[in-house]
Amino acid sequence: MVVRVSRHVDIAVVTVDNPPVNAASQAVRQGLLDAFERTEADADAKAVVLACAGRTFIAGADVREFGRPPVRPHLPDLLARMECASKLWVAAIHGSALGGGLEAALACSHRIATANASLGLPEVSLGLIPGAGGTARLPRLVPADKALAIKIARRELSPSGDSGMRASPLRRLPAFPIIPPRAGKGAG
Repeated sequence: MVVRVSRHVDIAVVTVDNPPVNAASQAVRQGLLDAFERTEADADAKAVVLACAGRTFIAGADVREFGRPPVRPHLPDLLARMECASKLWVAAIHGSALGGGLEAALACSHRIATANASLGLPEVSLGLIPGAGGTARLPRLVPADKALAIKIARRELSPSGDSGMRASPLRRLPAFPIIPPRAGKGAG
């Protein structure tokens, strides 16, 4: 199972575990959709944390799906549903949140990140436009000039650097694993 749901008191934790980089494959997208529906139906869950196992947050699309016909659920549709969730969704970012990973974090109502996290839209360097709402959501959270630089010049955001991110949309965490590491592996 590449996405699992657990609960800690009244907080649901949705964990993506798709090594090596938690790519947003069809199985991950379906798992996230199933987790979304499950958490929406859970009356005891007051909020949802979106986290990832391993060394990184969702680090983009699954390159094995490039050049193939799109398969449902589509990331833009999934993220639109998450953005309108009845519960707060908090993206707990560590490592890299790139492309669709950053777009997933932007669809959450809140974002927190470790000091060494990096966020960006690297697809622009390949001539691709971010397709899951990142171009619309990013300027809502960072000043327009910074959002434009990220969207067209592949500049990355960093919670520890001068990214132009306003104080409230991205919060810094100490450098510790957000969730326990995979069995037999080092900390994320």
